[in-house]
Amino acid sequence: MGEKRYHRVKQVLDRRQTDLSVCLDEVHKHHNLSAIVRTADAVGCHHIHAVWPKEQRRLTNNTSGGSKNWVHTHMHDDIDQAVGSIREQIPGVQLLATNLSSDAVDYRDIDYTQPTAVIVGQEREGISDAALAHADKHIVIPMRGMVQSLNVSVAAALILYEAQRQREAAGLYERDMLNPQIKHTLLFEGCHPIIAQQCKEKGLPYPALDENGEIIANEQFWDTLRYKRQR
Repeated sequence: MGEKRYHRVKQVLDRRQTDLSVCLDEVHKHHNLSAIVRTADAVGCHHIHAVWPKEQRRLTNNTSGGSKNWVHTHMHDDIDQAVGSIREQIPGVQLLATNLSSDAVDYRDIDYTQPTAVIVGQEREGISDAALAHADKHIVIPMRGMVQSLNVSVAAALILYEAQRQREAAGLYERDMLNPQIKHTLLFEGCHPIIAQQCKEKGLPYPALDENGEIIANEQFWDTLRYKRQR
């Protein structure tokens, strides 16, 4: 494991924004799923929530490339369950729904330094009435052409990058928000994937890592790993 890899992963995890999330309201096309998860990872989201059609209940191996390993996707049966989980996970969250309505506001007029979750709708039908009922505000991306909406992944990217811009200016990426145990798990699995898999197979907890990402473990740990591997 390279030291540069460890510090790169740690730097990313140190800047995770656990109070910024996106909720997919039955978004189901693979290229859109991939793009949204990649964007969420790129702006520092650690959690996203998804209500997908029943025939598609998971991220496939080729969806979003490696981003799915770093962004925790919470699957829900319906939007009520998803919103309940978001509100529990992010106290005081403002729920924003992308929807062209009479009281919708420009997405750039929102204060994204506040705990925020953005709900984006399905490709054909848009956001559901049930999701709109949960929203604290409706937001729109101004359109000056003939089309009335953008691709859902493009819309999500614009909104999330506006959130990133505001949060960078406010210094919010300097917070260390991620739970230490979750961070250690991701660091270990990201930097020592083979040993991590062996630990899972043998029921062993992940040992500590030093400041350069090297494993700190006694001989008993290594002997146990070697012995059980040979059985």
